[in-house]
Amino acid sequence: MEFIEAVTIEVADDSAAQPFHSAAFGLDTQVRVRATDTASTGFRGFTLALTVSQPADVDSLVESALAAGATVLKPVAKSLWGYGGVVQAPDGTIWKVATSAKKNTGPATRHIDDLVLLIGVEDMGASKRFYVGQGLTVAKSFGSKYVEFAAGNGPVKLALYKRKALAKDVGVDADGSGSHRLVIGGADAPFTDPDGFAWETSRLAAAS
Repeated sequence: MEFIEAVTIEVADDSAAQPFHSAAFGLDTQVRVRATDTASTGFRGFTLALTVSQPADVDSLVESALAAGATVLKPVAKSLWGYGGVVQAPDGTIWKVATSAKKNTGPATRHIDDLVLLIGVEDMGASKRFYVGQGLTVAKSFGSKYVEFAAGNGPVKLALYKRKALAKDVGVDADGSGSHRLVIGGADAPFTDPDGFAWETSRLAAAS
């Protein structure tokens, strides 16, 4: 396994969810949906983050997300690290849109520099070792707080964050139970990680 081909969000109504991700962010292939009736309450233990180049792009993407039915968890605002905000899709998925830039260099392009899947973990060391063992390469590491893996040839980066810290970062309570309602596509063979996140065989791996 060297990259994430796509993430699949499990939802109660897949006919309504896919149009949201397309209309809000233009993500037609990187983010997929499928129907499920598995129980899930509270924080699902993950967020999806869009990194863009300037504040105008943050504003444009957040505005289109709200127009498509999202709700605000953290209003768009400046901070010490840049500019960004957090919204929750109608299907419950939490999205963070941010840039490290504090000033615009031109009109909004809506270009997404990085799509990052952040999963909340209980034991950073164990989860990091697990994913290195699965073939991922560490790109950034800040001790027990944050680990980011190289995307390789895939459109989605994977990053690990302590669960409570991740929940705090996006403005929700860390409590949650049941299904993560997320399946990650990119494995050579299906597996489940130490925190219960399921991986399935990617279409590219299945075709090879």
